[in-house]
Amino acid sequence: MAAVIKLLSPWRFNRVARASKAVCAQLHRSAAVMGASVEEFNAAKEKLGALKKDPGNEVKLKVYALFKQATQGPCNTPKPSMLDFVNKAKWDAWKSLGSVSQEEARQKYVDLISSLVGTEAPAVAAQPTGSTKGFQNLLVTTEDNITTIRLNRPEKKNAITVEMYNELIEALDLAGKDDSVITVITGSGDYYCSGNDLNNFTKIPEGGVEKMAKDAGELLKRYVKAYIDFPKPLIGVVNGPAVGVSVTLLGLFDVVYATEKATFHTPFSQLGQSPEGCSSYLFPKIMGTAKASEMLLFNKKLTAAQACEVGLVTEVFPESSFQSEVWTRLKAYAKLPKNSLALSKQLIRSVEKEKLHAVNEAEVERLVERWLSDECMQAIMSFFQAKSKL
Repeated sequence: MAAVIKLLSPWRFNRVARASKAVCAQLHRSAAVMGASVEEFNAAKEKLGALKKDPGNEVKLKVYALFKQATQGPCNTPKPSMLDFVNKAKWDAWKSLGSVSQEEARQKYVDLISSLVGTEAPAVAAQPTGSTKGFQNLLVTTEDNITTIRLNRPEKKNAITVEMYNELIEALDLAGKDDSVITVITGSGDYYCSGNDLNNFTKIPEGGVEKMAKDAGELLKRYVKAYIDFPKPLIGVVNGPAVGVSVTLLGLFDVVYATEKATFHTPFSQLGQSPEGCSSYLFPKIMGTAKASEMLLFNKKLTAAQACEVGLVTEVFPESSFQSEVWTRLKAYAKLPKNSLALSKQLIRSVEKEKLHAVNEAEVERLVERWLSDECMQAIMSFFQAKSKL
C-alpha cells in the first residue's frame, strides 16, 4: 500500500493534511453501513491497481486511511516527526477516522474505489451518436439512452480553458442531436468544476487585451447559448465543489443532483468581475433577491444542503451512495418516451427563451467591460501573486 502515496512536497503538506482531515471527519460522521465482504474488498484492491489515471494525493490519502482502518482498525502507531511529511500526512488521514469500525471502513473503501473506477469507465465506452472524434478535455459517452459529458481535467479541478469551452459547445451540439433521451454533465475526480482557468487571462493575442476580451465574450455568449437552446432534459450531477460559471449555469439545467460534499461559490466581485450564465436573472427568480445577492454580489459559498434549500439544487445525496443512487434514477428517467420529454422541455423553455438570450447578451457585454477594467486586472494579478507564494 506504500506505493499508493507518492512523495508530497513540504509546501503542499499542510493543505493536503487539512483536506484529508476534513474528508476523513466527514467519513466518520457518515451513517454506519453494512460492511462489504472480504471478496468485495479484495476485488476493490485489484481495481485500484488497474486505475489508468493518478487520482491525486488527496484521494490517495483517503484510500490509504480507509485501507489501514479496514485491515488494522483505529490508528495504533506513534505519530511521525513533523519533518517526515509523507508519513505524517498518512498518519493524520488514518488517525482522523477515529473509531470507525473495520467493517464500515471496508465498505467505504469499496465505495471509494468504485467511484474512481466509474470516472474512468467512459474512456472505453462508445462515443455519442454522430460523434466522429474524441475530446481532449472531456469524456463523452452514450449508454442506456443517456449521453454523459464528463469534464476531465481532474488534476486542475476541471477548470475550463478556452479549448474546453469549444469542446463543450461541440459536445452539447452532438448530444442534442443524438438518439439519447437525456444528457448529463458531471466532473472527473473530486471537483465538479472550479470555474474558469484563470490562465485564460494570461494568453494575450496579437490584437492585445481588447481583442482577448472581445473573443472571450463571444465564446462565452456561444457557450451559454448552447445551454439555453439545448433541446432535451439536461441534468447536472455535481460530484464535488463547483465554482464560478459552473455554478451560474445551473439555473439553465432541468434537474441538479449533488453529493453532500459539494459546495457552490461565485466569487465574481472578489475577482473584479460580474455574473454570467443568465444567473443575474435566474438566481433571484429561483432563490429570491436577497439570497441571490449574497451569492452573486458578496461571494457567499453555499453548502449542498443550503443550495437545495434555496432551490438551486434539486436533491442532495450521501457521498457514500451518491453515484449509485443518482445513476439508478437517471436510468429510470432514460426509459421515458424520448419525444414527449423533449417536446415538454422545449415548451417549458420557450416561455422565457427570448428573455434568456437577452440576459446572456447583457451579461457578456458587462463582463467584457469588466475584463478591460483596471480593477479586474489588478484582482487577477493579485490572485496569481498569492498563488505563487503557496
